[in-house]
Amino acid sequence: MTTPLSRRRAAVCGRPIAHSLSPVIHNAGFAAAGLSGWSYTSFECGSADLAGLIDGLGPEWAGLSLTMPLKEEALRLAAAATPVAVAIGAANTLVRRDDGTWQADNTDVTGMVRVLREAGLKPAPAVTVLGGGGTARAALAAAAQLGGSAVSMVTRRPEAFTELLPVADALGITLLGVPWSRAPEAFSADAVISTVPKGAADRLATEVAWRDGTVLFDAIYDPWPTPLAASAQTHGVPVLSGLDLLLAQALSQFEQFTGVTPAPEQAMRSALFEAAAARVAS
Repeated sequence: MTTPLSRRRAAVCGRPIAHSLSPVIHNAGFAAAGLSGWSYTSFECGSADLAGLIDGLGPEWAGLSLTMPLKEEALRLAAAATPVAVAIGAANTLVRRDDGTWQADNTDVTGMVRVLREAGLKPAPAVTVLGGGGTARAALAAAAQLGGSAVSMVTRRPEAFTELLPVADALGITLLGVPWSRAPEAFSADAVISTVPKGAADRLATEVAWRDGTVLFDAIYDPWPTPLAASAQTHGVPVLSGLDLLLAQALSQFEQFTGVTPAPEQAMRSALFEAAAARVAS
């Protein structure tokens, strides 16, 4: 619920942040929804700086989007949090409540669920996740919300798998560990979600035997397509990108910040993909 101020603000925070396309998405949404008093900007901010930044925000601030390296710190600083943010131990969204405190959420999970459903993923899917970082945690929560009971985790470090076990327990799902050397064997799933950094999964493009019915979600969007995504496309496998996630998670943030439901998706989508194309062209 937003306060009746004529001027409202929101921002994305992280380090580095200059590359972020979030201002493009949200400002396009404000314009399309007729929210002329709203603006969205960005703050370069490290973990040690987040508490001070939040303390300095006036009542006109409706919400913050958080990217690396702030997601764990944002959860710690919030007065309240959604169950999914607590379960995965990370928040990418802070929403100002009526009493001036902040509630944490993780709309990466909402976004993943949304794009995978729109891609035609069947209920209770078999899911494979590549990687063991923060985005992998969101992928586990998305798998749980989609009705999955077990997830094959392909990690490059055994410790990363071990660190995810408490998250899986909190979400009520079972983790099946797969060493990176056997990654291609784990692609016989309904959804493969790659959360590894660019380049890390490139060699898999020539090793994977794609099957009908699989959806690939590669969380990278620059460069695009990745070799893995290009391989999937060549074999007729539906492919989702990091841009799809960026938009989907922003739609939920927009609705929480403004109270406008549904968010003006088409305007926000067009602005994002036009900005991304222009960046590639330059």
